[in-house]
Amino acid sequence: MRIAHVTDYYLPRLGGIEMQVHDLASRQLDAGHDVTVITSTPGDRDERDGPPVRRATEGLPFPAALHPAAPWAGRRLVRDGKYDVLHVHAGPFSPLSFAGLALAAELPTVVTVHSLISYMEPAFRLLDGVSRWSALPAVWTAVSDAAAEPVRRLVGPKPVFVLPNGIDAARWQVEPAPREPGEVLVVAVMRLARRKRPLQLVRMLRRAHDLLAPRVRLRAVIAGDGPERRSVERHLRRHGMGWVSLPGRVDRAHIRDLFRRADLFVAPAMLESFGIAALEARCAGVPVVARAEGGIREFVGHGEEGLLVDSDDAMVEAIVRLAADADLRARVAARSRTVPPPVTWPDVLALTEDMYGRAAARLHGRAERSA
Repeated sequence: MRIAHVTDYYLPRLGGIEMQVHDLASRQLDAGHDVTVITSTPGDRDERDGPPVRRATEGLPFPAALHPAAPWAGRRLVRDGKYDVLHVHAGPFSPLSFAGLALAAELPTVVTVHSLISYMEPAFRLLDGVSRWSALPAVWTAVSDAAAEPVRRLVGPKPVFVLPNGIDAARWQVEPAPREPGEVLVVAVMRLARRKRPLQLVRMLRRAHDLLAPRVRLRAVIAGDGPERRSVERHLRRHGMGWVSLPGRVDRAHIRDLFRRADLFVAPAMLESFGIAALEARCAGVPVVARAEGGIREFVGHGEEGLLVDSDDAMVEAIVRLAADADLRARVAARSRTVPPPVTWPDVLALTEDMYGRAAARLHGRAERSA
């Protein structure tokens, strides 16, 4: 089938939506589908190892992911492509994706919400009162049950299905590297943006470091880049935290190598709809410390693949507990390596095609009723 993925955010911008759309589209392409990504994110070249990309901002002055002309340009690209199904990927601020959603009355459409939008519900209700987007015959999905809950309140009584991000679990299995006695390495992989809470993370790491010294030498690597990097660097300098490294944006091979050496993985974000980096760490056998209110709870069980907490104080305690207890880390790591996660790519691809079939049936049924 001819599939169009519409997303405001895509490569070369780096993040969870960007990588998941690329991976999903690439696997659909390998399966024999005709797949195109339509995005407003500018780029000087398209990925050679992925699907064709049409950039709605190409040729526009001052191109940017949130360009005011992108929704109209993107909608034209969808109509011109004569696609069999439209897969819209949405977050809290996704004007291009919502412009694509408006075409749900014309072609089968699946919407996947990639973010926790609870704090935006009043704004979405106001928008719905004007545009009536919730009445369109689209099939609604979200990447986790946590992300689906606020969407259900917005589009009910329509169902909202969970269409999780996929992972090649075998690709993330690693052979642990030898450890230095008495040293524990904490790893985080995130975009250094305010909603990911990198500043709160380094503050928690400093507290954990002080509580563990001198019996445990804590080190940390925070991989990723973003607008909060300078603030994080200032904090590290101010408090003499030379034991924390900021390598910047790194590729998957580098992340795999980090996981070989990591003793635990920390995800401090409260608004984490899924947590693909945490899932990758879990597949690598790295114990995960994360907030309990997000989507990570759907593949990390408390006391099984990691520790789930409800506050920053509890996160500090969890880091200290795992760092000080090598036997606990070993038990958690052994379970993560032997129990596969519930979101591998074959299952996700089959579920995605099922959603496409539901979208086609819903649009066809609506057309019959109006005939």
